[in-house]
Amino acid sequence: MHDASVIIETDVPARLDRLPWTRFHTLVIVALGITWVLDGLEVTIAGSIVGALQESPVLHFTPEQIGLVATAYLAGAVVGALLFGYLTDRLGRRKLFFVTLALYLTATAATALSWDFWSFALFRLLTGAGIGGEYAAINSAIQELIPARFRGRTDLAVNGSFWVGAALGALGAVVLLRPGLLPPDWGWRAAFGIGAALGLGILFLRRWIPESPRWLMLHARVEECEAVLSGIERRVLASPSAQPLAGDCARLRLVAATHTPILRMIRAILRDYPRRAVLGLVLMASNAIFFPYALVLTRFYGIPSDAIGWYMLPFALGNFMGPLLLGPLFDTLGRKPMIAFTYAISGVLLAIVGWLFREEMVDAVTLTICWSGIFFFASAAASAAYLTVSESFPLEARALAIAFFYAVGTAIGGVASPWLFGMLVGTGERGEVFLGYLFGAGLMIGAALVELAIGVKAERQPLESVARPISALES
Repeated sequence: MHDASVIIETDVPARLDRLPWTRFHTLVIVALGITWVLDGLEVTIAGSIVGALQESPVLHFTPEQIGLVATAYLAGAVVGALLFGYLTDRLGRRKLFFVTLALYLTATAATALSWDFWSFALFRLLTGAGIGGEYAAINSAIQELIPARFRGRTDLAVNGSFWVGAALGALGAVVLLRPGLLPPDWGWRAAFGIGAALGLGILFLRRWIPESPRWLMLHARVEECEAVLSGIERRVLASPSAQPLAGDCARLRLVAATHTPILRMIRAILRDYPRRAVLGLVLMASNAIFFPYALVLTRFYGIPSDAIGWYMLPFALGNFMGPLLLGPLFDTLGRKPMIAFTYAISGVLLAIVGWLFREEMVDAVTLTICWSGIFFFASAAASAAYLTVSESFPLEARALAIAFFYAVGTAIGGVASPWLFGMLVGTGERGEVFLGYLFGAGLMIGAALVELAIGVKAERQPLESVARPISALES
């Protein structure tokens, strides 16, 4: 059965893009961007409590069960991203970013109450599904609510906040797992409460975030769209320093309908924009080589596992500051030169530091400083990959595109990369690890070349100009 459609002429995108930055946009970033913090928190806590789970008098996990639990989280993230990504395009951004956050909150709190392996694995799978679904729902909403001239810096800062969560997770694990602080088997349970507490506060803030007017426009909910957008404009103009908004706005003609068939969404990603699909895959795959840093510290420098968190803090700082400080250049100098530069310089620095590591010219502290410098650029590059895939495809398929490329990146970064580098580190040979770093450097430099060849000039451009909506008509 096909739903009725209607031809409309609208100035919604132009009215959203003309807005100045106000407290409303800051609220959007805080209330929605928390997802990256939660993901960083979950990943770091899961890695930090491995010893506690093995020593738990209730769970007493084996190494094999630890690996299966990690796989359950990754599988949940992939499935959740794809399922909720489709539903976000079908049912709306706002409805889904409440559903996915509620799922995350419930599942991570339940994890703290796990009584055996199967309950723990199930709750981790559901936690991953909530986080994966969050990416699709919140990234599409942020893209559609933030004015075009701020979109690059905002997206990079939000994506880089993953490492704020990583730092919180490292500190929380160090404190809560300290011997004697809490009764046996309580420390790891309390660690999962950090994410639940953060998420609960954000659930309240999200009450003030409206549905995306762009989504309402596409789905023929014209009156609701106008009400939401007028409300946003009133909030902007209520600011003491507000200036009058620009007058006439460019208009767009399109065929609005209640939904877009999923096959048409897939064709829009793979058939209508095949070069952008290739670009997204290349950029996301090139980010997968950076996860097993802790293995190098423990194997080659003898750093005990309970001290890894202290080395992760400067590492996390470099990862966060790069996107934050370099982000504005992605809006001013442009996407192609900045994405190419950050990928290329990351690859060159990775090769140099890898050689220093092979020659035993760096100790653990020096290596951490070097890696923090590499990731100042590499984290900006990785964040730009998410920016690319979230703004390069039509509005009707935006969440599904984000979900697909997130799933690819998660699968490669969570499965292939740890396996490859775990095997290389396991040899105990610095030369073998150096070869892995050279391989990663080659991927990064190759991604820079691909960006220069087929990258998208999306800076300061409306989303509808970057990728024409499927339903758009000729003016």
